[in-house]
Amino acid sequence: MVHLLSKEENRIYATYNQHPVQAEASGTEYHFLDVLAEELDLSFLPEVLDGFVYCPGSINLVPFHRIKPSDFLADFQLQVNGAIKILQAILPKLKAAGTASIVFFSTVAVQTGFIFHSQVAVSKGAIEGLTRALSAEFAPSIRVNAIAPSLTDTPLAAKYLNTEEKIQANAQRHPLKKLGTPQDIAEMAAFLLSEKSAWMTGQILHVDGGVSSIRG
Repeated sequence: MVHLLSKEENRIYATYNQHPVQAEASGTEYHFLDVLAEELDLSFLPEVLDGFVYCPGSINLVPFHRIKPSDFLADFQLQVNGAIKILQAILPKLKAAGTASIVFFSTVAVQTGFIFHSQVAVSKGAIEGLTRALSAEFAPSIRVNAIAPSLTDTPLAAKYLNTEEKIQANAQRHPLKKLGTPQDIAEMAAFLLSEKSAWMTGQILHVDGGVSSIRG
């Protein structure tokens, strides 16, 4: 996504947590950020922001009876409270832009029931509710949409795609017979940030190869 946005000469402020990243695209800065910290240092951001994408997340596919209530809360802290904390901190910067776009991330598992997905579906379901609520509250100056991908071949999903057999098995569960790629998701995020989606808000957009059933 960073590369797509940088091609259009946008100024991008990206963050990392566990793995430092070197800026490869011009006009891009990377800064350390822990969304779970009590105090957030966002001093690197300018006074005006045209867009905001929140993509920290986790994938833990576990039978419901094995999940502790504290596990649900930990996911919620990362995927929902983290988004809320940062958005509340930068909201004046988004309002200063006149028109801005917010992009959240959900999962197809929220609206399509999959086994072992209760932990991730709880937090992402909250994200979808937040998307729709804020789209109404922030209109007409700020648009709010969410992307709900199916299984995508990223480091986050690596433990479920760590053999060629798992990759092919999960690909075959999609009607398009392939997994999503980071590029597929980045294209949608760039679209939602741009003026090409200027008449879209409160939408949950599925990016997937059809309904799938994901197993480890």
